Amino acid sequence: MAEPRLLLRGGTVHDGLGSPGRDADVLVEADRVVEIDDGVDAAGAEVLDCSGLIICPGFIDVHSHSDALPLLDDPQPFKLLQGVTTEIAGNCGMSMAPLDNGSLPEFLELYGDLAPGVELQPGGFAALLERLEQAGPTNNLALLVGHNTLRLSANGMDAPLRPGALDAMRAAAAEAFEAGAVGLSSGLIYVPGTYSDTDEVVAVAAVAGDYGRLYTTHMRDEGNGLDGALDEAIAIGRRAGVRVQISHCKAAGRGAHGRGGDVVGRIGRARLEGIDILGDQYPYTAGSTVLTSLLPTEAMVGGVEAMRRRLQDPATRGKLEARAVDGGTGAGLWAELEPDDVLLIQHRDPAVVGRTLAQMSVTSPAWDTLCDLVIADSAAMIVLQLMAEEDVRRIMSDPLIAIGSDNGPPMGMQHPRTWGCFPRLLGTYVREERVLGWEEAIRKATSMPARHFGLHRRGTLHSAAVADICVLDPATVGHAGTYLEPAVPTTGIRHVLLGGQAVVRDGAFTGGRHGRVLRAGRS
Repeated sequence: MAEPRLLLRGGTVHDGLGSPGRDADVLVEADRVVEIDDGVDAAGAEVLDCSGLIICPGFIDVHSHSDALPLLDDPQPFKLLQGVTTEIAGNCGMSMAPLDNGSLPEFLELYGDLAPGVELQPGGFAALLERLEQAGPTNNLALLVGHNTLRLSANGMDAPLRPGALDAMRAAAAEAFEAGAVGLSSGLIYVPGTYSDTDEVVAVAAVAGDYGRLYTTHMRDEGNGLDGALDEAIAIGRRAGVRVQISHCKAAGRGAHGRGGDVVGRIGRARLEGIDILGDQYPYTAGSTVLTSLLPTEAMVGGVEAMRRRLQDPATRGKLEARAVDGGTGAGLWAELEPDDVLLIQHRDPAVVGRTLAQMSVTSPAWDTLCDLVIADSAAMIVLQLMAEEDVRRIMSDPLIAIGSDNGPPMGMQHPRTWGCFPRLLGTYVREERVLGWEEAIRKATSMPARHFGLHRRGTLHSAAVADICVLDPATVGHAGTYLEPAVPTTGIRHVLLGGQAVVRDGAFTGGRHGRVLRAGRS
């Protein structure tokens, strides 16, 4: 029986490598690109008219939190509708495995809002990948193993490492890499990872180096302590012998505004020093994270119940406030923000969702409001205004910065990047603002991350490449989502092919689960 054939006729082809676009046809057979040329003769092939459209590799989202979404009952096409065909999940140190019966409840208390509606199970990394594969991803999914999760499983919520805990973390990391994890992630502002020192992270990252995998990091400080945090990330790469990815590059907080050039400058110098290091960014001035990130990390030593007891004690609450106001690494984000900057987007009390911390603090101090909200829901999520537009543009314009959405689950109130990161980049910052050209923006979203994360035969358009393809309208691509109304449809993403299968046609999801779990060394 002949393999299905599909011809993308008459578009402008961008190869993903930064080359100028050229008018050509793209012939796809089964799951591969077989020919790119003018006037391809493809008798018997289905033809999609791509006149006036850009044909490019499917986008690769290097910073995702979609780990558990294949386990939902319905397919989740929110990334395909952005032109994204592959996501890297398990970022910020928060992978959904390995977890055991003791660590799983604590993980859910801290980070359960990353997997709403999903019943997570204790088990190792191989079991998680198998479960995801059996459920069926809607788009391709590659996973990092998280340092926070490894530490939680081996050491609980204690700050000092127990005897044998580091060896257990290294062994569990090796099991994850054997199963196909594409790298190690850290989230060094989040518990329990924030309790680690550099030597500990180097020891675990060295296991990734042994397997030829990379190290991604949500650094210890993205604000006034940027220099030290960048130096630490670079030192980890050097000492562990690993490639490095700096997650969601930014100059966060009012005191750091204007330092976007410092971020990309330090990354560039590190490459000249021999470190294989890149970064990624989402194209917004607001971020999103857990509400507890506003607290000093010492508040959470010993776990969620210990944190609640501290916050309920007036004297301890006052001491924590003083530490938060002082700021600095480990003090949380409180000193970098004003209450107006903090928008609640997920909380057990639906009455507070969509309101700022300032709006909820009319009759009580904002710090007390924060503590009460955390006591009621330790996994609550926020959107917070952190960055200056000039820094977003400066970081975006650097050739060493890829694109990562840092999305939450596509339900309820989330940051608009969940639904619109890649169309916003192309519509706002390429077509309208011209911060980037089409060739460079597409390279940042395709071949650049594919190489760094080891995604073979993806991220470029050439003969024998996997037929993960996005067809977009350069005149209309975009996303109009706002922080209060984020879940609006994208525009201009016309067709998406996933392994040669048309999963988006004329802007509409065609249904089904055609993605794969991509395992390092086997994909």
